[in-house]
Amino acid sequence: MEKTGKVSVAMRKERVDNLIMKEISYYLSVSVNFLATIKILFTMELKLSKLLTFVAFTFLTSNLAANKGLAPEVTDLNAEDISFQKEKEIPYLEKPFISTSPQDMNDQLKVGKLGIDGGKEVVVLKYVRELAKKSEDPKSGKTDSLLIAYKNKLLFESYFRRGRRNYPHYQMSITKSYTAYAIGRAIQLGHLSMDDLHKPVVSFLKEIKPDQLAKGANKITLDQAMQMRSGIRLPKKKIGEIIQRPSLLLGQGQARAYLQFSQDLPDLSDSPLQPFKYQSSDTVLTMQVLEAVVPGTAEGFIREQLLKPMGITDYGWQDDLSGFPKSAAGSSFLSRDMIKMGLLTLNQGKWRGEQHLPSAFVKKATSPLLFNGTISTDYGYFWWYQERQAKDKKYPCIQGRGAGGQFIFVFPTLDLVAAVTAHNQGMGKMLRDLPEVLIQAFDNS
Repeated sequence: MEKTGKVSVAMRKERVDNLIMKEISYYLSVSVNFLATIKILFTMELKLSKLLTFVAFTFLTSNLAANKGLAPEVTDLNAEDISFQKEKEIPYLEKPFISTSPQDMNDQLKVGKLGIDGGKEVVVLKYVRELAKKSEDPKSGKTDSLLIAYKNKLLFESYFRRGRRNYPHYQMSITKSYTAYAIGRAIQLGHLSMDDLHKPVVSFLKEIKPDQLAKGANKITLDQAMQMRSGIRLPKKKIGEIIQRPSLLLGQGQARAYLQFSQDLPDLSDSPLQPFKYQSSDTVLTMQVLEAVVPGTAEGFIREQLLKPMGITDYGWQDDLSGFPKSAAGSSFLSRDMIKMGLLTLNQGKWRGEQHLPSAFVKKATSPLLFNGTISTDYGYFWWYQERQAKDKKYPCIQGRGAGGQFIFVFPTLDLVAAVTAHNQGMGKMLRDLPEVLIQAFDNS
């Protein structure tokens, strides 16, 4: 993966304070009576018991509360080591790394201390201890990292199992959310406009002839595609046939295949939007437009214009069959850089005081354009939206989601962002459980 270059790695060893009990010899006089001897022995045993209790408590809290050492890293890491398959080879950490006072890594993230700069430390650590426990549950016991930022400061950082601070974790469908923000960056720099979102996709793809497409496919817009409401329906048999001819999918051929071989789109006179269907074709159309409108390539634009200004340089992003970057899945990001994407969302497109994405675009992308009050279908532009309720209060929650357990949670009313990586089967329990914990820990009302 030449595009990401070398991944900068600092060789670090985690420092751990070892508790050493020195052997103490006691010489007891036998010139005392029997009862006095028993009393002395009882007192010694009580003191030893208290000492062992203190040692056990110190060991537990140092490992599961406030680890002040360096976060675990992969040594000698190169770009070719970043992949979904290579990630499976990372050995589990012998013990979790949990820090309530993250280190300043000079990576454009401000840091603070959980409890002092906000949040209820006891609530967070209680939940994290459960995450840290060994589990054979393939659906929810494989969390790799959890980071929390509050009021634009990273207050909590933890790594488990395969989690490493310097290893970009493979991102499944959350890659769609990053793709949406690449479109937002193109708008900010003038390569697209908000009005362009409502123009037909084929108007940007000059190699595609509209008269060769399925009925209605020439009218699909970016606005529809980024809501997963393009209406494209490709028969499974046709998908198999196309895959056998990969040369047809190079460049704009991939978009052409979706638009040409789709079933005809129904004419919905009462609405320009087709029914919601979560599928990769809509993200492909989006990336194809990005490739067509930005100077150079979409890959170079993402690297130099979207990510680099945010200090995101150690990442991976695979190519699709078209030769353009994948858009449905296929990126790899550091957990800290996922926090940055959440903070960018929280601050309505601003990064370090500069407008990185148009605020109007971020607002639309993260709003429930498709809303029916369920956990699965409240959707914006490749971002999910959910309202969580605690007691009598509702909390809007913007989410980036990826199968296996990659999440970005943004709570605008709490000024709160959390990032999670995992290698679970499916979504796991995090989507249900973590928002409740975050609300309990950071709601000061």
